[in-house]
Amino acid sequence: MRNWLLPEYIEDVLPAEAARIETLRRSLLDLFKVHGYQYVIPPMLEYMESLITGVGHDLDLATFKVVDQLTGRLMGVRADMTPQAARIDAHLLNHQGITRLCYAGSVLRTKPDGLAQTREPLQLGAELYGHAGIASDIEIQRLLIKAMQGIGIDQLHIDFSHVNIFGSLIEASQIAPQLEQELYAALQSKDQSSVAELAQDLDKTTREALLHLTELNGDQSILGKAEKVLPNTPAVKEALASLNQVSAALENLNVTVSFDLSELRGYHYHSGIVFAAYAKGYKGPLALGGRYDEVGQAFGRARPATGFSLDLRGVVTALQPAKPNMAIFAPANDDASLSVKIDSLRAEGQIVIQELSGFESILEELNCDRKLVHYSSGWHVVALDKV
Repeated sequence: MRNWLLPEYIEDVLPAEAARIETLRRSLLDLFKVHGYQYVIPPMLEYMESLITGVGHDLDLATFKVVDQLTGRLMGVRADMTPQAARIDAHLLNHQGITRLCYAGSVLRTKPDGLAQTREPLQLGAELYGHAGIASDIEIQRLLIKAMQGIGIDQLHIDFSHVNIFGSLIEASQIAPQLEQELYAALQSKDQSSVAELAQDLDKTTREALLHLTELNGDQSILGKAEKVLPNTPAVKEALASLNQVSAALENLNVTVSFDLSELRGYHYHSGIVFAAYAKGYKGPLALGGRYDEVGQAFGRARPATGFSLDLRGVVTALQPAKPNMAIFAPANDDASLSVKIDSLRAEGQIVIQELSGFESILEELNCDRKLVHYSSGWHVVALDKV
């Protein structure tokens, strides 16, 4: 048995990729900071109740579980940091007004998903609590666009839906939980024949609305069509109006927008607009987000909430391979002026690697393309091919 083998879908991140991930992590957290989002670092482990309460069965299945040797209680390794941020807002900060939080850290999942196909994504996200209006949804979406464009993602595409359209149909017809789950699954796969079969005993208005949902996907014109074919209820009208507002707010931001009203990602978790960000040439969503107003209830306060998160490892994996940061090689020398020169270069952000006495360095392995050379005028950086 080879002891160095890692579990399936668990990988090391090597220097060039690790450097790029860390650089992007810092730049994105700086972006969030100047927009007023405060950084929090939730724990890797929590009791299962706080990790999964109010967020649906899917997160329970995705969570690795361990027994706390101190208390005997069941704990989980976090699979998503969003519920943790909601707990911090609702229980620890306890602000009465609007709270903006951001986070970045590894999560662990029982099965791989997402762009990187890893069980250890590096989740980075921003969440806004305490505001129920469309303005906070738009703020989050604009922040996502800035984040994606800052990473270097061109031709960004955002796909929107609204879970209250389906939810209002279920509530109005008092559909049983089992049938609700079956309809949800059929809509996710856009299986119109299955939807028709499952809805055959429902009232005509609900049945036809569910069938229409499988076809309501496309550009802005879809919202106009939806207004004509879906029930003219307050919930549906409000949902469509919100989607129209979002579309208008994102104009001139160099993104394309589409709508898929049968997309119910996180249906048992989200409570309003949901969205996914895509880009040309990349498989699967780069980021996910939406409104989730009820999650805080599990922690004592049901606060309006909206946000997004992305897997930074997955996004970086989708980019062109990273090139190593090149370094300057310095000889082993006790010359005080050399130390001053090295400190000056490092203060500028240059990588300087000094040779260890008695050991001959292999410059290619150190990614050195320049060298400090002493002339009569002092120490100077010279390209290796000029030495």
